[in-house]
Amino acid sequence: MNRRGPTTAEVVGARDPGERARAVARAAELLRQGEAVALPTETVYGLAADATRADAVARLFELKGRPGRNPIIVHVVGVEMARRCAAEWPRTADRLARAFWPGPLTMVLPRSPIIPDAVTGGGPTVGLRWPAHPVMQEVIQACGFPLAAPSANPSQALSPTSAEHVVKSMGHQLRLIVDGGPCPVGIESTVVDLTAHPPRLLRPGIVSTAALEAVIGAVDDPPREGAPADDGVHPLHSPGQMLKHYAPRSPLAVWSWQDVSDLARRLASQGLSPSRTILLIQRQMPAAGRWLAIRQLPHDPASFARALYAELHQSDDLDPDLIVVEAPPSIPAWQAIWDRLRRASAK
Repeated sequence: MNRRGPTTAEVVGARDPGERARAVARAAELLRQGEAVALPTETVYGLAADATRADAVARLFELKGRPGRNPIIVHVVGVEMARRCAAEWPRTADRLARAFWPGPLTMVLPRSPIIPDAVTGGGPTVGLRWPAHPVMQEVIQACGFPLAAPSANPSQALSPTSAEHVVKSMGHQLRLIVDGGPCPVGIESTVVDLTAHPPRLLRPGIVSTAALEAVIGAVDDPPREGAPADDGVHPLHSPGQMLKHYAPRSPLAVWSWQDVSDLARRLASQGLSPSRTILLIQRQMPAAGRWLAIRQLPHDPASFARALYAELHQSDDLDPDLIVVEAPPSIPAWQAIWDRLRRASAK
């Protein structure tokens, strides 16, 4: 089904094979013309353009208001296409591709001449990913070229995990949004820099450090908290390195508390009312009635990741004075969640 309002993009469904074929053909047609199109991936919805055309990629930066130093991940189908985008292809890349592609893993490698400066922020490396979502795969195959695709939202804002999220934030700027349903992973890909020795984790994701190390050996940690890899001047090696990122419009805090009285005191100390506060909780379930909303998040990290952005979008729609996320466990399995929450709550 196609949906188009007077000030919004055309939204084309792609949830069954018949409509998906039509959606893929329409998306490929616009991408070949240098247009930007919103497409589903298994992580978040991406804003895609021809990665080999500087003018098309420049349009992505314009639409998002994205700093030119912040590189864009290039999406491919197959190792052969990935190798055309990289000047070098080490054995570690082959091992990781066999283990995790297609899927939510981005590998940073020296870029090849077909990747313009616009994609990399002028830097010497490019992030490459083979996405698992069938719509994104089929669009790349139909185009015959790789797609640069950051998340389909304004820069630093909350990432979209449904077509509706894209319509809300960018529908007035785009010609086409392909609706492939909710994103099954729900947070952005793991990014590992293979130009570092040993390889370095630049952005944690569902593919964990332990999983990477089981395939390629030692992997260095990302920059420590409080020392982000963004000096404000030089090109970044990867998206997701800016201190503030993935943020809802409403203020967000990540807190622990002993009981409801403790939580209420903390709010009162900041001049905030429970009636204007939304709680996203896992364990500490307070009584309903005095809060603007209470939403329960899953207890395992994969399900939590899948639900997080959707819950934050719903919370934003209620225009709270504060969204409080109950602090998840501080163990390695929750590293990617903590990364997103720290950046989303940064001032």
